[in-house]
Amino acid sequence: MSPRGLALAPPAKNVVVYRNGDPFFPGRKFVVNQRRFLTFEAFLNEVTKSIHAPLAVRNLYTPRHGRRVAELGDLQDGCQYVAAGFEKFKRLDYLNGGRKELRGTRNSRGIRRTSVTAQALLLCTFVPLNSAGEGSVLSVFRNGDLLSPPFPLTLSKSTPLQWDALLATLTEKASLRSGAVNNLCRLDGTQVSGGEELVNGDYYVAVGNEEYKKLPYFELLVPQDSAYKTLWYV
Repeated sequence: MSPRGLALAPPAKNVVVYRNGDPFFPGRKFVVNQRRFLTFEAFLNEVTKSIHAPLAVRNLYTPRHGRRVAELGDLQDGCQYVAAGFEKFKRLDYLNGGRKELRGTRNSRGIRRTSVTAQALLLCTFVPLNSAGEGSVLSVFRNGDLLSPPFPLTLSKSTPLQWDALLATLTEKASLRSGAVNNLCRLDGTQVSGGEELVNGDYYVAVGNEEYKKLPYFELLVPQDSAYKTLWYV
């Protein structure tokens, strides 16, 4: 075939995707090209898995203005986007990974509420446990339970993580109706097989002998402003 008959494929695009409403998620990098993603839906499905979205990703927005991306060709190389399901775009300081001090708000009495400082937010960033500091904290939901909020699970870097011991601790804290905790899953249902896969600040689901129940744990049990509630003051 002559060179004129060869159609040049569009160049690959490198983009970063954040989770809607999550100020602590550092973003995931994606390389977008036609060989890997034939359709926009295929890309959204990959984003859902990679960022461990609580619900299937069906929309992408620009992080500053919340403009919706309609198709794969609208993605721009080197740009950032926010992944969402069918919920509304939530305005946060995504590009700074929650490290900037957000503007304070006033309550009904006119009293100013100051948001967390950069130093406090840095303690909550998502980093692997093997590089995290002392007192890494996970948030754990109970499988199939949409009434109980997630409970915190603190892990120490100085103490070697024994998986059986971790499951025993989860069993004690979760108090599942089905009994002992046998598995720890991510919000997309994928099973965690070892401590090296755990991520500081991330959300997980404690599962017993039953199958993992895919429910909107994060969306229903973690209010949008919950990340700030314990750190804000009046």
